[in-house]
Amino acid sequence: MRFVVLTGMSGAGKSTALKMLEDMGYFCVDNIPVQLISKFAELTAGNITGNTEIDKVALGVDIRSGDNLKEMESVFEELQSRGFPYEILFLDSSDECLIKRFKETRRSHPLSGGERVEQGIAIERNRLAFLKKRADYILDTSQLLTRELKQELENIFVNNREFKSLFITILSFGFKYGIPTDADLVFDVRFIPNPYYVDELKGLNGNDKPVSDFCMGYEVARVFIDKLDEMLKFLIPNYIDEGKNQLVIAIGCTGGKHRSVTLANELFKRLKDNDQYGIKVEHRDIDKDSLRKK
Repeated sequence: MRFVVLTGMSGAGKSTALKMLEDMGYFCVDNIPVQLISKFAELTAGNITGNTEIDKVALGVDIRSGDNLKEMESVFEELQSRGFPYEILFLDSSDECLIKRFKETRRSHPLSGGERVEQGIAIERNRLAFLKKRADYILDTSQLLTRELKQELENIFVNNREFKSLFITILSFGFKYGIPTDADLVFDVRFIPNPYYVDELKGLNGNDKPVSDFCMGYEVARVFIDKLDEMLKFLIPNYIDEGKNQLVIAIGCTGGKHRSVTLANELFKRLKDNDQYGIKVEHRDIDKDSLRKK
């Protein structure tokens, strides 16, 4: 029997995750009264009904429980005392991302009332802190696409792979479009000769071999990626030990199409084969002001 308590911040993707778990064969129930959780766990375990068909359960619990949410502490203690195994998955996201999602959907935060969304988020973080502290898995959805969230859930709850608490995004960008606001580490690669000024390369980008060969043909680019690789392989285990869940490494050039894309791809190649963290590469500005002919 696998019993998962799914919780986290409003707007972090709990409803989506619960639907995904249902598609993965989990018996899912959302927002059950806290006082009934122990009884629900007992029933689904077959202790009373003898029903052995339900062997995977996901239970949605969040701020909608109101003041009763505080009783989850005693619920967990009761489950432990009865030897009932459970896991807690906490979905989180940055305040900036949550605010953006609420504005896009034109929904109000459940705790904001007539106040600003920011205040509701702050109150919710405080009330859910004890659940996050207890969580077995914390997924930061700030940078996750829907398919990436699904993959993470499959890895943990279907394939039973070891959970990777840190998720790294390597992000290429163009300085003329602004530095990514969510970047943790920013590196400027404008010191590398620019393929933009080579006629046959101008309309291509860093995903094209001629451009990547041009950039990596310079010793300064190879030395840079070697040193960056070495530094990150020192930093990443320390970030994991510190409990960091999300790391955004931004690599920028002027327009975000040639040098930054090439170096981001090269860094991804060096860091992708690991068992400590999840990782992806994104190119934020690669298609802006595209010179490619349609």
